Amino acid sequence: MNNDKIVTINELKNKVQKFCEIRDWDQFHNPKDLAIGISTEANELLDIFRFKSEKQMQDMLQDVNKREHIEEELADTLFFILRFAQMNDIDLSDILESKIKKNNEKYPVEKSKGKNDKYTEFVL
Repeated sequence: MNNDKIVTINELKNKVQKFCEIRDWDQFHNPKDLAIGISTEANELLDIFRFKSEKQMQDMLQDVNKREHIEEELADTLFFILRFAQMNDIDLSDILESKIKKNNEKYPVEKSKGKNDKYTEFVL
């Protein structure tokens, strides 16, 4: 199954909205608490990889049970991102496009290709 090719961001936002509204969770989903949720879930994903070597991480992604855990934490993070955007009328496509444009200016190919330096560290 490869739903990423056919499901829109709006459809995902609507699915999350419906899930939350049925449970009467709007009252708990203010910007602060949703931002905390994003951070918490992202850190749970990060914790899975803490102190792991490249080989260990690749092995984890090949193991069905470990991969499922990774995918669940990634989904939890996405859930909170979608909910934050839905509750605060943020167009994720627009903001991503805008951010990529800004990053394209901060990280021109000729200065950043193959490097992991922050733009403030580029030699002029």
